[in-house]
Amino acid sequence: MNYQQTLDYLYSQLPMYQRVGKMAYKANLDNTIALDQHFKHPHTKYKTIHVAGTNGKGSTSHMLASVLMDAGYSVGLYTSPHLKSFRERIRVNGQMVPEQFVVDFTALHQGIFEELKPSFFEMTVAMAFEYFAQQKVDVAVIEVGLGGRLDSTNIISPEISIITNIGLDHTDLLGNTIELIAAEKAGIIKPDTPIVIGETQPQLIALFEERAKKLNAPILFADKMYSVSIKESNEQGKQAFKVERNGSILFENLSIDLLGNYQIKNLPGVLTAIPLLVEKGFCIKKKNITNGLANIVTKTGLIGRWQLLGRNPLIICDTGHNVDGIRCIVEQISKTPHNKTHFVLGMVGDKDIDGILELLPKSARYYFANASIPRALSVNELATKSKSHGLIGQSYQSVSEAIKNAKTNAQPNDLIFIGGSTFTVADALILQ
Repeated sequence: MNYQQTLDYLYSQLPMYQRVGKMAYKANLDNTIALDQHFKHPHTKYKTIHVAGTNGKGSTSHMLASVLMDAGYSVGLYTSPHLKSFRERIRVNGQMVPEQFVVDFTALHQGIFEELKPSFFEMTVAMAFEYFAQQKVDVAVIEVGLGGRLDSTNIISPEISIITNIGLDHTDLLGNTIELIAAEKAGIIKPDTPIVIGETQPQLIALFEERAKKLNAPILFADKMYSVSIKESNEQGKQAFKVERNGSILFENLSIDLLGNYQIKNLPGVLTAIPLLVEKGFCIKKKNITNGLANIVTKTGLIGRWQLLGRNPLIICDTGHNVDGIRCIVEQISKTPHNKTHFVLGMVGDKDIDGILELLPKSARYYFANASIPRALSVNELATKSKSHGLIGQSYQSVSEAIKNAKTNAQPNDLIFIGGSTFTVADALILQ
């Protein structure tokens, strides 16, 4: 099989959560453990960092990878889902896994895949761990796919673990309360291993502290340690943050090339994690922090976070897809200078649709679209639900058609925003 045939095989043979949803989720680690034994535990051959959370875990993972790369380490990075290419999920020093490795790996181990019938995610985690071992990385930053306790990545013994925040997402799988979801994500806390909580949520403090105490895991609440404020935000370049600790300024102008204002929530977790890594023997200097954070996109290839796609009109996309993520996006749209807002909106059916729609600006003109995955909420249902929330617009059968019409209607000083789902953004980025 060539590369495309290999992908077609993987997509057709292995249930993929991004495409089919709940039926692809395995509520145990049986397949993961069996695959790990088959590959002789490759994740034990390098150090790891584990990152979970409802929002911000992807950005946090890329931030840490960029800082570690600047410090001279060979860094593996595993994230999901992908936007344009499957190979985005598995990177070493920012470079995507080669097509040939994907082909050879699948062909060589096809027998075990057909025997175990793992999910697409279980197979991909095994591929990533094996690739990092073959590449002899020094450290791998591993992003949790969904939840934590039963996530396929949760077989690693990391140097540190990070939980960015907890929100109501994937409630059909993880539980319908913040506490239930937090308990699942707390499953990544390991014995005697530091755990960083990025965002303090009062109702969850006791839950995390109790879990950490039980496992003798030092616990740090990052936003209690660092005070971060935005100094400036420029759609044409980078944004700068002022960082203080215990009343002292650590960074007057910490520059980051990720433009979403919500990065203010991710920074404390990253900055808390770095001294812990230094205690573990990593050599990370202040210049590695400033250089790494200023060049995340260049070093790691991160896409889809408040990403600028065009000017005159301003065209921006963002993968935020739950209530907390959309709330941050709406706030930033309101602070971005422009005249009229044109909103290309596509969603999947297993989210809090009404909760999200209630947050969206009623003054915007909407372009409802079908994202090109089976889980997509039908455009007719989306338009009907949106109308009940006072959101008016036209319906289109594809994201590309919706974007085309938004561009036709927008004036040079308008803003076209593309989002509502990771997959809406993926469809938009494929057009670039």
